[in-house]
Amino acid sequence: MKTSMRAMVATGFGGPEVLQLQEVPRPVPAAGQVLIRVRASSVNPIDTKIRSGMLGHLAPSPLILGCDSAGEVVESGPDTTWQPGDRVMACGGGVIGYPGALAEYQVLDATLCARCPEGLSWEACAALPLVGLTAHEGLTRGGVHEGQRVLVHAGTGGVGQMTIQLAKQLGAEVWTTVSSQEKAALAKRLGADGVIFYKEKTVAEYVRQITAGGGFDVVFDTVGGENVARCLEAVGVSGTVVSISTRTSADLSPLHAKGVSLHVVFMIIPLLYNQAGPRAAQGAALAHISDLAASGSVKPLLDPHVFSFEQAGAAHALLESGKAIGKITLSGFPD
Repeated sequence: MKTSMRAMVATGFGGPEVLQLQEVPRPVPAAGQVLIRVRASSVNPIDTKIRSGMLGHLAPSPLILGCDSAGEVVESGPDTTWQPGDRVMACGGGVIGYPGALAEYQVLDATLCARCPEGLSWEACAALPLVGLTAHEGLTRGGVHEGQRVLVHAGTGGVGQMTIQLAKQLGAEVWTTVSSQEKAALAKRLGADGVIFYKEKTVAEYVRQITAGGGFDVVFDTVGGENVARCLEAVGVSGTVVSISTRTSADLSPLHAKGVSLHVVFMIIPLLYNQAGPRAAQGAALAHISDLAASGSVKPLLDPHVFSFEQAGAAHALLESGKAIGKITLSGFPD
């Protein structure tokens, strides 16, 4: 057995060029862990923010990035139920203490893993974990249920597309903001009941037209920055705002004026803080998402560009360009 493996290593903080092919030690699973042969990964904003140094404290360089992974189990440590040959997916690395997916092999906490949906490619499986778990947690904490009117900002982005689909599974009426006719068509195919061309309408205009001025029951923000203020304007009295990007300054007085609840979701917290219970909960949630994907109830929206691991820098550059639609995926190193 080889004791080394290929990996794309972030050799420092900076642009996509810091991702370099290197030979590194092959990991060995400990108790409660599995070793997988990584077949695919995907790119998330957190990957690019860690690489650039914006979130460098989450993963000091050099580091193997890649939060999402899909592959087959090749070895199981003690206290696990996974067997060699099992096809699994997880969001289990790419931050401090947990090397990521951009390598031939990766060690994962067994409780974070879920079985890959039958009929999906490795790349499609690798597109599900982070965005699916983020959407699931946000909708759960937002208390979304049947009959509610939900607004999802940026419905064709990675988290947005999954939030639309999972919110529809919960019986909600879902609206989403888009910037083009192409994205509007995609959002409707994902299940959105209506679309809002945010460049053409003010928040006050679309709130009045869609909700008769009452506001949305739940607003799910995937954009952050100045958009947080728009969410506070769009939500109704006693409503809920869920955001996955609150690194900003905003006037929170509308929360008080309307009695609004604000929930912030950062789904890698169970990794960062070594929380066993929440990790197991994420594994269970991912298993549920896998079942929905296997039945065709949820379909990951994939950008047409598929990169090899050696092209990870180009994949990062595409995500940072803002031109991707859906998830950017990468195929693992060949055998």
